[in-house]
Order: sequence, then C-alpha cells, then structure tokens
Amino acid sequence: MKTFGIIMAGGGGERFWPLSRREKPKQLLNLSGKEVMVNEAIDRLLTVCPRENLRVVTNAHQLKAMRSATAKRLNERQILAEPAARNTVACIGYAAMEILKKGGEDGIMVVTPSDAYIKDTESFTEVLKAAITAADDSDGLVTVGIRPTFPATGYGYIRFRQSEAPAKEVLRFVEKPPLKRAKKYLASGEYVWNSGMFVWKASVILEKYKKYIPDVYEILLRIGNAMGTEEESAVMEELYPQIRSASIDYAIMEKSKDILVVPGDFGWNDVGSWDMLSALYGKDANGNVVVSDFIGENTHDSVIYAKKKFVATVGLENVIIVDTPDALLVCSKSCAQEVKKIVEDLRLQGREELL
Repeated sequence: MKTFGIIMAGGGGERFWPLSRREKPKQLLNLSGKEVMVNEAIDRLLTVCPRENLRVVTNAHQLKAMRSATAKRLNERQILAEPAARNTVACIGYAAMEILKKGGEDGIMVVTPSDAYIKDTESFTEVLKAAITAADDSDGLVTVGIRPTFPATGYGYIRFRQSEAPAKEVLRFVEKPPLKRAKKYLASGEYVWNSGMFVWKASVILEKYKKYIPDVYEILLRIGNAMGTEEESAVMEELYPQIRSASIDYAIMEKSKDILVVPGDFGWNDVGSWDMLSALYGKDANGNVVVSDFIGENTHDSVIYAKKKFVATVGLENVIIVDTPDALLVCSKSCAQEVKKIVEDLRLQGREELL
C-alpha cells in the first residue's frame, strides 16, 4: 500500500507574533537558521514516502507564499489550499478524501505538523516506520508519542499500556495537567506527550468521521465527489467553510478505542511559543536565549530576539523581547501562551497591517 506524507501547514502561528504573520506564518519562517520549517518537515517525510506522495495542506491566504517556499521540493498540485481555516478535522479529512478520490486507491497517511523542531531525524524515521507497520497491520489509528523529559504543563499526555511491542495500546488521553500531576506522569513511565502526529489508512480515518462526526463526513464526501471535475473549485469554496471547526483529538481520537501509540525520543519540540525558542538556539550562561546584538546586566532566563537592532537590558528576569520592523513585543515568559490574545485584539481593532 502506498504511503502519503501529509503536512498540516494552515495555522497562523499566532503565539509567535509579531514575527509570525497571516501571510507569512511560523511554518514559513527560518527559525533554525537552516531552512524554513515546512521544508524541514518535507525533507523528514522523504525518508518514509516518495516525493510525489507528499501533500501540504495550507490556508488560501498562505497559498502563494507556500508555493514559493516549497517550489524546489513540490509542484503546485501537491499544495492543497483550504478556503477557510477549520482546524485539524477539516485539514486531515480533506487530505484523506483527496487520496481516495484523486488517487483512486487507499493509502497510509503519515500526518505531521509543519512547525515542529526535530533534532534526530534518524530516530524519528524509525518511529514513523514502526507506526506505518502498525497502521497497515491493525487497520487502527496510530499516533506518535514523545517520551517526556520534564514535567511539561503545556502539552497533552497519552497514557499507554506497557508492552514489548513498538506500538502500544492507548489507555486514555489527558489534557494539559497542573505541575504536580505532570511530575507524577513523568515518574510513572506510563505517559508520553501528545505530538499531534498520526498514521492511519485514509479509508480508516474517513470511516471514523462517518461514525463520530457524520455532519463533517457528509460535507467532505460532497467535496470528494466533485474532485477532478469542473465544479471542484466552486464546491470547495461553497462547502468547506461550512465544516465546523474541531480538533481531531476531540472529535475522533478521544472517542475511538482502537488506538495505538509509538513512543519515541528524537529531540522533539513543537516550538509553539517564544518561551520554547531555546530548543533551537540554546541558552547562555544566564539562561537567556539571545538572537540579537545584545548586552544584558543582571538579566536572566529571558528571550531576546532582535536581528536588526542592538538590545541592552538591565535587571530583567523571565521576560520576552521580540523586535520586528513594525512591532515590538515585551511580555513575561509566564504569559507566552497569551501572545495570541494580542492578535485577537488587533483583529478586533481592524489593524490589518499588523496581522
């Protein structure tokens, strides 16, 4: 059975504002200094599927920039554009329907986000291969779990049944826990972080849609039936925005019983907000992450990102400073997840030039 790599790249990266913008979000930024993040994701998936079977699902606002960024790796037909952002349920369902309807046969989908940092590609490949084998053998849903290295409170967790098999039975999904509970999860050895990476057959996941979210399935089926016809674009524009916004975790994974997880340890970090930038750049002797011409007196555990400006600080701790040509962000590291609220405020105020 063919294997398809599906890269979810339609997010706005709002917690990385002001560097991440609607037209050029985080996945189109070169944060690592090596390549833009979506291209790094493409290169990793080439270890488990052929180039022609790769698909990137992005937002229509980002289509032009996405095509430009990936032009040396993919052709335009491999970039699937969503007319409206509708979370991971719509994104994954759209890709599954495209495989079945345009490809004419079933295939195993390896679904990954576009903006995660992975240090050890070789170990990552081995985990994906184990997940692909499990999905092919079991006709079930397989997810990739990250062995926790600290009691993170910003990640969801997955509890699994201990076994010798690479793919282990999932017992339950757990929301982001408080610190005390996260420490217990870490100590038990029975939990992994939820990475948001999935492996399954296109036909299998669509059957789950039909069972658990039939309203979404019916819309996707109508879109699928129009694929390859003259009406495809018009049907997409009309029906896709009608799909309710929902996460695949809530809509499918937490309701299903036949779920397996393949735990892995490959230097993963979702780099979801500015306080996680140390995964890419490390910290100096004072615990600061610095991407700037910088002098800090009595400055500790802070993030300084200002590529085109000299920055000097005195007496700061646990602060984030991000400078771009048209905006300056200053916030407490403890509030890094709330940066997206600034984006919401700008949208309400009609400040389109800053979005």
